[in-house]
Amino acid sequence: VNLVESGGGQVHAGGILTLSCAASGEDVNDYDYGWTRASPGKDPDDREFVAGISRAGDFTSYADDLKDRYTISSDNAKNLVYLQIDNLKPEDTAVYYCHAGTFADGVFYPAAGYWGQGTQVIVSS
Repeated sequence: VNLVESGGGQVHAGGILTLSCAASGEDVNDYDYGWTRASPGKDPDDREFVAGISRAGDFTSYADDLKDRYTISSDNAKNLVYLQIDNLKPEDTAVYYCHAGTFADGVFYPAAGYWGQGTQVIVSS
């Protein structure tokens, strides 16, 4: 599966942003999908889980401290996964990555090597 993120940019605090992830490949239907982020000053490989959604779209999971402002959704007909961020805050500044993976006991596990190039979000106060 190939993943391409888009929708990042520089926005003011309080705004709304929707990130998109386009999935392609013969095995698109074999995975669940999720988002992680890498914040500035942190190890790029030390990514923070943000949200996940089952391939069927009937189960979602969020990081506890983000669930009030983040919404993950999908359009399976278009093989797109979205991440909407409401009431943006400077601490949301990060590179956001889309992952293919699987859910086990309600926890999203990214599959090794299956993520996109990332899309950068910069939130100014």
